[in-house]
Amino acid sequence: MTIRLPGPGGVLRTYEPRTEPLAVTPGTPFTSRTVFSAAHVVADPFADVSPDSPAAVDWEATLAFRRHLWSHGLGVAEAMDTAQRGMGLDWAGAAELIRRSAAEAKAVGGRIACGVGTDQIASGSLAEVRAAYEEQLALVEESGAQAILMASRALAAAASGPEDYLEVYGHLLRQSAEPVVLHWLGPMFDPALEGYWGSSDLDAATDTFLEVIAAHPDKVDGIKVSLLDARREIDIRRRLPKGVRCYTGDDFNYPELIAGDEQGFSHALLGIFDPLGPLAAQAVRVLDTGNVRGFRELLDPTVGLSRHLFRTPTRFYKTGVVFLAWLAGHQSHFTMVGGLQSARSLPHFATAYELADGLGLFPDPKLAEERMKTLLSMYGVNQ
Repeated sequence: MTIRLPGPGGVLRTYEPRTEPLAVTPGTPFTSRTVFSAAHVVADPFADVSPDSPAAVDWEATLAFRRHLWSHGLGVAEAMDTAQRGMGLDWAGAAELIRRSAAEAKAVGGRIACGVGTDQIASGSLAEVRAAYEEQLALVEESGAQAILMASRALAAAASGPEDYLEVYGHLLRQSAEPVVLHWLGPMFDPALEGYWGSSDLDAATDTFLEVIAAHPDKVDGIKVSLLDARREIDIRRRLPKGVRCYTGDDFNYPELIAGDEQGFSHALLGIFDPLGPLAAQAVRVLDTGNVRGFRELLDPTVGLSRHLFRTPTRFYKTGVVFLAWLAGHQSHFTMVGGLQSARSLPHFATAYELADGLGLFPDPKLAEERMKTLLSMYGVNQ
């Protein structure tokens, strides 16, 4: 088993894939951390659509991937950034995804939390932003899932300062039926969210974010921080009211943040746990025994792959996530809603394949090799 991969300058080099995957098996529920994987959607490859058409989703393959994650004990964070919200999946598609996934979670006993945003409107007044949030919150609550209040492009455009964020989020938290997760998504994931919480000064934005939580601690289960800044997450984590969890969304520094320190730790809600699901689950079960070193030995080697997938422009990380799902056999094709399979280069795919193979992430290394060779041949690389 050898494969020629493109290196710097287009020079082909020979790579020898693994012959056996990493041995991982489903196990007992986690006891020390709450862990969600933000899951991707699988496109329908036979739908006659264009990149700007409403998403055509392969519902069976999409739900099958969620069953895969649940089988390893992971929760599913549904209709989030990883599912291409605002990048191929519109609100109508997201609403259907939430309904179907929540029903599937109930049927199999899986944990699920779903994204609540305002993407049914492109822009609007603060009142219209509130109404859009309310519509989505009602649907998620009716489905029986936990709500994740996501950052809103429309709110970022409509708000004139911190007071508008305090008013909108306070209104939503007062009417939420159950505690929610607040999500702070940084502009590296979505440039339209620059200046969220009313300021581009992250210290000032942090203060507003924490003010929202302090005013409604009984309505906030936790926060998800996706700023790729470990020190800031730790600082926020230490300033949270008692009982409010921190779910790391830092796909660069997650092992150290989940492991924690003498003053606390982060739970997890991560896009990288889509391709890492079984390995991440195994690592958390090791952590459940109190073996921090064993946890780090399993998870630290995965950071190189994660940093590669989430490299600038970070918002295109979904392409690598779906690419690895195809190589791993979770879906039969490499087609994405919105045509986003074109968002990364051949060298990027080659490195992702090599890093994932080195970790033993492919249940069938031979299948992954064959599919990688198929992709290479489409780019004119003959083996």
